[in-house]
Amino acid sequence: MVALILGMLVCVVLALAVVALVAIPARRDGRGVLTPKGEEVVIALKERQQSARQRLERGDDEAPADGAAASATDGPVDDEHTDSSTPADAGARS
Repeated sequence: MVALILGMLVCVVLALAVVALVAIPARRDGRGVLTPKGEEVVIALKERQQSARQRLERGDDEAPADGAAASATDGPVDDEHTDSSTPADAGARS
């Protein structure tokens, strides 16, 4: 059991070293860590989080039945670049 925990710790330390060697210099050079699509996903998640907080503050416990509000916060749909293999809310689950 101790060997397993030590092995996991070594993997975590190596992963942190790789991130430090790649992400920190890229960030200093002005490049973003995420791709443009990744940035869009983060922005969409922040908007969903904000709208969910607003609904909770108002006391709206139920989601709209027609889904109109959910689709309005998702932004425009670009069918050409839509990846059908992942659901639209894949990033919202964690």
